[in-house]
This record gives sequence, structure tokens and C-alpha cells, in this order.
Amino acid sequence: MAIELVKEYFKEFGMENQIQEYEASSATVELAAAALNVESARIAKTLSFKMEDGCILIVAAGDTKIDNAKFKSVFGVKAKMLSPEEVLEQVGHAVGGVCPFGIPAHINVYLDESLKRFETVFPACGSSNSAIELSCEELFIFAKAAEWVDVCKGWYEEETTNGYIV
Repeated sequence: MAIELVKEYFKEFGMENQIQEYEASSATVELAAAALNVESARIAKTLSFKMEDGCILIVAAGDTKIDNAKFKSVFGVKAKMLSPEEVLEQVGHAVGGVCPFGIPAHINVYLDESLKRFETVFPACGSSNSAIELSCEELFIFAKAAEWVDVCKGWYEEETTNGYIV
């Protein structure tokens, strides 16, 4: 099971006992927020995207959506998510528990700037009923992130269109 792989991964950092498991499902942002009793924006969702040579993971705040223009500007390709079958095959975690921990070393992980609004966030830990609370700095380290990127929309306090607040 993927959660066991993630627990083993966190042993390297002495953090395996920080993983929280719940009776209720935390497979979606809304379910995770309810299970953890936090605002949905603090759920650090992990999204899997196709690339020419495999895939990448982007960890973003729960209240965001991928901005296709920003994604293409940063990565040079159109944002195309993996199917649930491809996620399990390439990343090793099933949809609902996808996380940047205990994954194949060749998969690059990027953290979206939307997470930096929070002191701590809650990424999944390989199952549809698990999470761990981490600071953004800890998430960057434990996810072995390549870099911070700005590829999401919907989270800015004052997003504008043609100079008008929307």
C-alpha cells in the first residue's frame, strides 16, 4: 500500500509518526478539509501532469485551479493531467492519495506560490484517508521540490482583469 511506502519514506526524516490517518475519507479537497477541520485552501493538493518524458507533480493550495497560460509559460507545454490509471502506474499513488512523497526519483515536483499564504499546509500521504501537517519550508524539503512556480489562478486576494477587480 502506498501509505506504507510514504511512512517508510518519512522514517528518513524521523517524521513517520506525524502522518495522520482518519476514519473518514480525505480523497478530495473538501473531504480532507472536513476530516482535518481546516479551511479547504490549506489542503495541499498534488496534481499530476503529462510531459514529453513522463510526468511532473504540482502541489497547490486547495482553492486553486491551474492557469493554462501560466502553465504553458513555465513548462512550455499545454497542461494535460494524467488519467487515474496513469497516475497509479507512473507516480505509485492512487488518485485521492497522490502526494509528492515516496515517488520515483525521476519525477520532478513543483510547489505553487499559492501555498505560501499559510504557515502550515496538509498534503496527503499516499492514501485516501491520510495527511501530514507541514510548513511550506518542510514541504519543499520533504517533497524534494525542484522549485516554486506560479501556475495557478483563483487564489489571489485581488485578481484583476483589464485593471478591474473580479
